[in-house]
Amino acid sequence: MDIASLASQHCRPRKGREHALDAPRVRELLAALPGWETAADGKSIVKTFRFANFYETLGFVNAIGWMANRQDHHPDLEVGYNRCVVRWSTHDVGRLSMNDFICAAKVETIASG
Repeated sequence: MDIASLASQHCRPRKGREHALDAPRVRELLAALPGWETAADGKSIVKTFRFANFYETLGFVNAIGWMANRQDHHPDLEVGYNRCVVRWSTHDVGRLSMNDFICAAKVETIASG
């Protein structure tokens, strides 16, 4: 799977452990997302994006917010002057689900302009 095919998908409601991805599937999907890593707890994926200034950072954050609202799947964001750490997990699943990788791919599309 590649970024374009992931980004073209739409998130679906996913509740319960049956929607959790196993470790081999997580590794496979991460391979399509440059710079994304599994967090230490194994329950989320994370990437830091860097920008020239706060204005660019805030524009990126607002674009993610708009996309996340449309997908009804929301990240944890840590925002600084010239960076934004984006973390995806599916709380209703208790781990990673396909929605996290769909949204990470959409963030990559946003970041590439």
